Amino acid sequence: MRGIMARPTCFGLIIGTRNIFNGELARQARAQVLARLDGLGIDYVIPPEGATRNGAIESVRDAALCAELFRKESERIDGIVVILPNFSDELGIVETLARSRLNLPVLVQASDDENDKVGLAQRRDSFCGKLSVCNNLFQNGIRFTDTATHTCAVESDAFAEDLRRFAAVCRTARGLRNARIGQIGTRPGAFRTVRYSEKLLQATGIVVEPVDLSEILARANKVKTGDPALKAKLAAIRAYGRLAPEAVAEKLERQARFGLVVERWMDENDLDASAIQCWDSIQYNYGCASCLSMSMMGEEGRPSACETDIAGAVSMYALLLAGGNPPGFLDWNNNFAGHPDKCVGTHCANYPRSFFGTEPEIGTLDILGNTIGRESCFGAVKGKVKAGEMTFFRMSTDDTAGRIKGYVGHGRFTDDPYGMDGGIAVCEVPRLRKLMATLCANGFEHHVAMARGSCAPVIREATEKYLGWAIYDHTGGDNDAAALI
Repeated sequence: MRGIMARPTCFGLIIGTRNIFNGELARQARAQVLARLDGLGIDYVIPPEGATRNGAIESVRDAALCAELFRKESERIDGIVVILPNFSDELGIVETLARSRLNLPVLVQASDDENDKVGLAQRRDSFCGKLSVCNNLFQNGIRFTDTATHTCAVESDAFAEDLRRFAAVCRTARGLRNARIGQIGTRPGAFRTVRYSEKLLQATGIVVEPVDLSEILARANKVKTGDPALKAKLAAIRAYGRLAPEAVAEKLERQARFGLVVERWMDENDLDASAIQCWDSIQYNYGCASCLSMSMMGEEGRPSACETDIAGAVSMYALLLAGGNPPGFLDWNNNFAGHPDKCVGTHCANYPRSFFGTEPEIGTLDILGNTIGRESCFGAVKGKVKAGEMTFFRMSTDDTAGRIKGYVGHGRFTDDPYGMDGGIAVCEVPRLRKLMATLCANGFEHHVAMARGSCAPVIREATEKYLGWAIYDHTGGDNDAAALI
């Protein structure tokens, strides 16, 4: 992994308090939350304990001190966590956020009262204080994330889960706001479905770096046979999967050259993901498929989308940020007999190796191989996707409406057999008919990104709340598809 995935998440911490409540509650909460974050491997920025009364924020002076620290550490901080051990001073909290000018996700926690500890020295009133804090955040246009329950103990397992989820939201929002995507080649002429607005992506913070495919191919042809990096890439290819009989030395070296120069170009331009003109210029002009190189990059945390689908590459990267698992890129491709909630996802394929249940085969593209000649189409990674939970996500730039939209949901890969070549994923998605109707009605593409695990709530929170994208949530939430149309 690289970039934001390679370092611990870092929170700016605001411990609230109010002078009419017992300050010991704030001191205890501070110690407890620091211990909790240490245990979760999450970094943090917080003013020294002695810098403010009770190590907490309860005045404009405290807010100014904390905001200055946050600004100095802005490169490290991914999000802000507000802890309310008692009612707390809502103005001190909102002033800290406003003065820091970080524009980062904010999590608001409020501590539980205990029924036998509501005397003047023990009561918290955080249940009420949270409403006041959130009211002031709302007034100031500061977006924030809530905990799963209105109040919870700092030391509880529930709050630990809130912190883990919020860390993923912060990682996803910050990663997308700073994403750099490589476009290798133009889109195939017949694929108008992969058109996108580079300017709408730029408005979010996503930069697209293009390069003509001919430049990459020219660099690949110049790689010397004795290059140690080429030898290492060849060894990695041989260890990556089961080589088909047609995997002769010349084809393997051609693959290795292409993969090596793509990775070098990605490094030179500090890119997080890519989309490649895999159909069909590379086959005609270089004599191999690009799937294997795309698969290997994806397994290493650099997703790569087919057919120069830049929005697809962003979708893949969002899933990687949210869940940490290498994503695959598929077509919503076939119905599955008469089962209303099952369908088949497939691609040639460029799925990362961990997508498959068994060692994948490295062979020849089937459709293009039969069309333009199998001798020019070696490099597909084939196999059946392993059963298990999955999250699907697709974002798209809607030029007509001037916005970015998307959809997200959960499903599972099944063990159902299916006699098709390539990369096969039999998918079961609740209310599949509604999902397909939503995709059709809103003009979504047939391409979709999928990853193992369940991270749809993180995707929605990060993209809808903090990036301002219009998202249809298919997990059964309250976000209706009609809102997109």
